[in-house]
Amino acid sequence: MIVESWGLSLVALLGGYLLGSIPFGVLLTRAAGAGDLRTIGSGNIGATNVLRTGRKGLAALTLLLDGGKGAVAVLIAAAVAPGLAPFAAVGAFFGHLYPVWLGFRGGKGVATLLGIALALLWPAGLGFAVVWLGAAAITRYSSVGGMAGAFAPPVVAALMGQPTLALVFLGLALVVVWKHRANLQRLIAGTEPRIGAKSDG
Repeated sequence: MIVESWGLSLVALLGGYLLGSIPFGVLLTRAAGAGDLRTIGSGNIGATNVLRTGRKGLAALTLLLDGGKGAVAVLIAAAVAPGLAPFAAVGAFFGHLYPVWLGFRGGKGVATLLGIALALLWPAGLGFAVVWLGAAAITRYSSVGGMAGAFAPPVVAALMGQPTLALVFLGLALVVVWKHRANLQRLIAGTEPRIGAKSDG
């Protein structure tokens, strides 16, 4: 029984990874004739960089799909067994960060984490969205919004008496900050471009 349980957990982790590793930003910009997203702006595969192509619709769709793949991975796993959802969530998150199809060079995980949070514990996802949008609007820094928002889910989960989910969310939030380390260096140096600028990492 234990072997079977670990086997299902591994399947959920791998399945989540494969879903999370779908590089929607790269696929959409290429299909729209906007070139290879990895050679534009920061080279990141997320919605913020897609926006630099001047295609707002593509950026919005990338945001939706990057969040959606995390949510779908969680919901599929939860339909099989609720205990599998966190494994699928972790898999999807790291799939986006390190997609096998792109030589393990992916995004920073903000949108995917939002989708994961909404599917695992929707109030945590709502808190994420509110903090993300609020911090970005106040500071005009996309990176600040993403990093601040990432810490809302562990706080909400803890307040709702979900310690295991709180720890999962906290771990993923710390990874988001680590992926933004170059942004942090620029913020400290005062060289981080604000939202609407032509280039920001």
